[in-house]
Amino acid sequence: EVPSVVYQMDAIARRVDFVSIGTNDLTQYLLAVDRNNERVASLYDALHPSVIAAIREIVAGATRQNKPVSVCGELAGDPMGALLLLGMGIHSLSMSAGSLPRIKWVIRSFSYAEAQQLLNKALRCEDPAEVRALLNDALEQRGLGGLVRAGR
Repeated sequence: EVPSVVYQMDAIARRVDFVSIGTNDLTQYLLAVDRNNERVASLYDALHPSVIAAIREIVAGATRQNKPVSVCGELAGDPMGALLLLGMGIHSLSMSAGSLPRIKWVIRSFSYAEAQQLLNKALRCEDPAEVRALLNDALEQRGLGGLVRAGR
């Protein structure tokens, strides 16, 4: 949940049995935005390219040490976020029961290779709006746009 893990993941992964990424706090600390402060909460966005890159690096470090990775937090229960996490090779997502049907539908609609391609494109985006546009387009093309239209 703290950004310093990005730089120490290999060392940490050698000492643990598994890695669990808490995306809510990681996003808050990485972006230096208090999500509970109404003056800056609008800047909190788990689809920020920096957050995506940090999570990818954590996953890569854990994978190099053959440690399983799970993800919890709002990103895991968000269709766009789950798609990116799928592209990173994450197989364990923790979310509220209400999110399960939507996420299951998204995961069944995209291959791992397609999710990887979207992840690579998202990592080249400059801001969260560009990431959202990319992922929204991908979901719309699969007829899944209704899963995110009411969202952010």
